Amino acid sequence: MGMGMEDNPLQLKSLNHISLVCRSVEKSLDFYQQVLGFFPIRRPGSFDFDGAWLFGYGIGIHLLQSEDPESMPQICEINPKDNHISFQCESMMTVEKKLMEMEIEYVKGRVEEGGIYVDQIFFHDPNGSMIEICNCDNLPVVPLAGETIRSCSLINCTIQQQEQSLLNQLCK
Repeated sequence: MGMGMEDNPLQLKSLNHISLVCRSVEKSLDFYQQVLGFFPIRRPGSFDFDGAWLFGYGIGIHLLQSEDPESMPQICEINPKDNHISFQCESMMTVEKKLMEMEIEYVKGRVEEGGIYVDQIFFHDPNGSMIEICNCDNLPVVPLAGETIRSCSLINCTIQQQEQSLLNQLCK
């Protein structure tokens, strides 16, 4: 049952970071810190372009200053079907309240699967990148073949990874 090369051909371990091209690194830094709770981390000094690195929730966000901010696509309406990064939260009510206080425009959605509901809130960062906040942990991850894997919250994910590692060792 261990994960072999055929299941993980590149032997990936985890998502490290996402990179976002920005109209303004300063405005984006403020947004990702003040709205989403990321914190700045050291970025290699050998880079010859403007940018900033942030970290939080086990992933990094690398902000890259656009060479031509005026040519970046205009921020359009919030479309939940657009490319986005999604974060799980503790309380959807708290998220909605905070977004209203910060006067950030958002769109709400709800998904139902087998009597389980997932609530979603979508909004843009200052560059037009879509952010989703959800209680997706409610919905189990069900592979198309095999057993059900419970949702991978921060605590559960660590436990599942440790269990999988132990199983892999035992199955060798």
